[in-house]
Amino acid sequence: MKQFYPQFGAAFIDLLKELKGKRVVVIGHQRPDGDCIGSQVALCRVLGAKGIDAIGVNPDKVPRRIRFLLDDTPFSQRDEVKHDGRVPVYTDCADHGRAGDRLKELYPEPFACFDHHLSNHGFGKHNFVDTASAATAEVLTGLFLDADLPIDRTTAQALYTGIMTDTGQFRFASTSVRVFELAAELVAHGAEPALAGQELYERESFGKLKLLQYYINSLKLECGGRVCIGVLRNGIFEEIGASVEDTEGLVDYARSVEGVEIGVLIEERPGIIKASLRAKHGGLRMDTLAAQFQGGGHASAAGLNCPATLGEFYPKLLAALNARLAETDAKPQ
Repeated sequence: MKQFYPQFGAAFIDLLKELKGKRVVVIGHQRPDGDCIGSQVALCRVLGAKGIDAIGVNPDKVPRRIRFLLDDTPFSQRDEVKHDGRVPVYTDCADHGRAGDRLKELYPEPFACFDHHLSNHGFGKHNFVDTASAATAEVLTGLFLDADLPIDRTTAQALYTGIMTDTGQFRFASTSVRVFELAAELVAHGAEPALAGQELYERESFGKLKLLQYYINSLKLECGGRVCIGVLRNGIFEEIGASVEDTEGLVDYARSVEGVEIGVLIEERPGIIKASLRAKHGGLRMDTLAAQFQGGGHASAAGLNCPATLGEFYPKLLAALNARLAETDAKPQ
């Protein structure tokens, strides 16, 4: 039988043995996306099927469009939990702090980590990090199949949705033969591609459309037309009746412009700047660029939170973007 992640096989079986009889908390990152929640749900359910008491905890609310993944999976928010002896297992977190300070304080010693981010150097006692994978859900799917673990319909849907979102609906360069093989296995286990598509992309709020209109009107071409930047000014969410989760996917409109290599979404908040960076190819290393502003992420997709005003941040970001483009241009093709 084909093994999808042979390098992790024995260690994953040992982890399951260590978790037997323990109570587990599966933790995901702030502002969760489909891969984060999908991975948390799937791991909780598979551990539960093995007789291991597992709950999911996220620092933020599960976004409206991906709540359908939860079903009857035990799931809580950060402020609803206290350290009660549960063993912390992290999913889709590049580092220990990605789930926020409170959860880092509650669970100072990560027991295990499942992830695919380039910047993850293994912060758990047991680490299952594969940077060649498109999604954490891809890693978990392969591990579950390799270990012949039960995957019910809800688990399959959660994993499929995680893979679909982190591959940009199977459009990004990270989409591999293995991605399609694993997606096919998940469909065979009950995942419905049409359900994922409908819930994620055909249930937009009116506030989201108004936010999109505002963002598109703010777009500017920079760096000789190779970068497109849009700004959401402070207070815009309240003004037009949108929510923070309505920013999901906006930056892709900036990246989609012909000739643009990097799309940027900047959110202005009181005392802080949040930004999302999206590149058309991984060689531009958005993760290391974001790290210059206390952020991180993937080679093609990264984010940051920076204590600054827009006036302070914007020229620094432009300088970093120009430098990165020049570095990339100087590399041998």
